[in-house]
Amino acid sequence: MNLVDRIVQFHHEIRDIRRDIHAHPELRFEENRTAELVAQKLESWGIPVHRGLGKTGVVGTIRQGSSGRSIGLRADMDALPMQEHNEFEHRSRNHGKMHACGHDGHTAMLLAAAKYLAEHRNFDGTVHLIFQPAEEGGAGAQRMIDDGLFEKFPCDAVFGMHNWPGMKVGQFGVRAGPTLASSNEFRITITGRGAHAALPHNGIDPVLVATHVVQALQSILTRNKKPIDSAVLSVTQIHAGEAVNVIPDSAVISGTVRAFTLEVLDMIEERMREIAEKLPVAFGASGSLYFHRNYPPLINHANETEFARSVLQDVVGDANIFEFEPAMGSEDFAFMLQAKPGSYIMAGNGDGSHRDSGHGMGPCMLHNPSYDFNDDLIPVGATYWVRLAEKFLAKA
Repeated sequence: MNLVDRIVQFHHEIRDIRRDIHAHPELRFEENRTAELVAQKLESWGIPVHRGLGKTGVVGTIRQGSSGRSIGLRADMDALPMQEHNEFEHRSRNHGKMHACGHDGHTAMLLAAAKYLAEHRNFDGTVHLIFQPAEEGGAGAQRMIDDGLFEKFPCDAVFGMHNWPGMKVGQFGVRAGPTLASSNEFRITITGRGAHAALPHNGIDPVLVATHVVQALQSILTRNKKPIDSAVLSVTQIHAGEAVNVIPDSAVISGTVRAFTLEVLDMIEERMREIAEKLPVAFGASGSLYFHRNYPPLINHANETEFARSVLQDVVGDANIFEFEPAMGSEDFAFMLQAKPGSYIMAGNGDGSHRDSGHGMGPCMLHNPSYDFNDDLIPVGATYWVRLAEKFLAKA
């Protein structure tokens, strides 16, 4: 790997910052300590800082030369509402909160890149360092955009990166086009008529109706969607009743829908609404659908993805660059890619053997209570950020 020597030199400094952030996780839109730490570090390196964008977001800007070109580099800062199982020194000090997705590492990698770029400024243009809040369900990316992110900090392109357990450190996953799915949630309410369970003919059983609705929903994927179009419709909750001898008045079905294109998502929502509203009528009941679109699909732009690939070729070589298989997880960087051209890549986080003694018994996978970010990735990811910015803003 062609790592930046200077970044390797101050690796331990950034590692300590990463572990401090890990030990003090904050949930979406509550990243006050983390944001202040980020802002203070940037300012100490001579980087002007804008606080409070998207409530707790931070943007640092490094300008050099006379070019009007600009690039945005984004890292997320928030943690998850989980109890950490690890017992090593930098485990979470905040009960019920944990950096189980590596956002502490994402923040650290971008800080490492910021420190180097501020020191050397081997580019001509502007680098915007975007530290985003609330990726985990809060749509912090959209909140920053709504607050004028790209008006205040114009970007010709914007790039993101996520650690990926299972791939070795130094390996990267890259893909143009649909890469991560949209995230959507639904709630179907079935209204019947309550009765004594021993006298079911006096009521309209919403539980029975709900079972038929759940079965019918799966026909959307098997009979309405093209087999080559990927999508997931998962019913994850059915709530009804309070007593074993009472037929309840209503039942509620909840779950999630994932898809890679808006066309497929539109079709699924339309068919779900028809099933939810019309099928219960056949049983004498009524139904309604609440459908909420959380995050759109993450679709990488072709030119920017090939540019990212070319940078990685210089950093880790072709043998360590893999075609990323689309995943049904979601990521609100998708909002930024709707607003600006760009690309989002995956960086290998290893197999978990990097974890200090005292880690939990579970695997080192995302959203797992035994997860920990691999600090060996810091100089690798930071080198990518630096070379990406320098090549994008290459001096004439």
